[in-house]
Amino acid sequence: MKIIPVTDIRKVLQSIIHPESRKNIVELGLVREIESDNDGISVTIESSRPNDPFISSLRSVVVKAIKDAFGPDTIIKEVKVPPKIAAKAEERKPDIILDGVRNIVAVASGKGGVGKSTIAVNLSIALAMNGYKTGLLDADIFGPSVPLMFDAAGFKPEVIKEGDATLVIPPERYGVKVLSTGFFVDRDDAVVWRGPMASNFLKQMLTMAKWGELDFLIIDLPPGTSDIHLSLVQEVAVTGAIIVSTPQEVALADAVKGIAMFRNEKINVPVLGLVENMSWFTPEELPDKRYYIFGREGCKSLSEKTGIPLLGQIPLVQGIRESGDSGRPAVLDNTPVAEAFRELAAKVAEQVDVRNRDPEPTKRVNVN
Repeated sequence: MKIIPVTDIRKVLQSIIHPESRKNIVELGLVREIESDNDGISVTIESSRPNDPFISSLRSVVVKAIKDAFGPDTIIKEVKVPPKIAAKAEERKPDIILDGVRNIVAVASGKGGVGKSTIAVNLSIALAMNGYKTGLLDADIFGPSVPLMFDAAGFKPEVIKEGDATLVIPPERYGVKVLSTGFFVDRDDAVVWRGPMASNFLKQMLTMAKWGELDFLIIDLPPGTSDIHLSLVQEVAVTGAIIVSTPQEVALADAVKGIAMFRNEKINVPVLGLVENMSWFTPEELPDKRYYIFGREGCKSLSEKTGIPLLGQIPLVQGIRESGDSGRPAVLDNTPVAEAFRELAAKVAEQVDVRNRDPEPTKRVNVN
């Protein structure tokens, strides 16, 4: 790989304007360090202001500017934003479980078939592409699809001993640490477990996995509201939840139930936002055409009714299905759909930042 001179990288960063001051980020002194070697590029951005609302979103802007300047294949090892998100969340976390994980984001849906796992997979990879240390836990115990989407269907995680503890090492794919029930059962076997067995298995995956330091752990929950959801919020302090739905009324009715569960006074997990999947159908040969097969802007209406932000609208495109089946998620390509997933990741990071400014600490739920 050709080493890109630091001076050239700095010139590119001078083109990025801070939204508030209207000066470039180099002039403002936000770029603290630039490194470039055979392994790729690292950039450290840090604001002198403790509550700069734009600092987190600059991460994805820096990644895009560098790739636009030096080519989409440019390797960006890391864009560090010394923690405003991370530090505050870490200070507030009282848990021993997942103590190295700064933010836990649950991806949920009121019903199956709305593309929740597709959103969780592409979101986690997009966060990693934006420089965040990211993990993905497939908590859909009975229908794990994450291994297939990550081209890791036959993978068996390494198990190690540390003292008296037995630990599982999540494999890393596309920059994301991944763990799934599908790694431990045959893909053709049905998981026939009662609720307590499934909940105990989720707890094992949370406590036995050696996740290390993560900015985000994305948890792909099963559809609906169940023991798994309650077990999760009892075991760990969930930073917030994302609700995935299609625009049609049948799906939205169930999405409302998912929102109600997280907003229940005994659970009280913040809902970070809504993601509308399959918003419209766009034929690949007619990229400017939109056919609203499942209805139009249903999640936008729900957002307005509930006051929950609409984080993104993902179209129904054949390539998303093909990429999921082939184990190379759509966000990895240079397409408008991939850009939509990257924008979704940036908005999720912003909403987590907003959540972590709230002085009310994140707590595990005590459900009787």
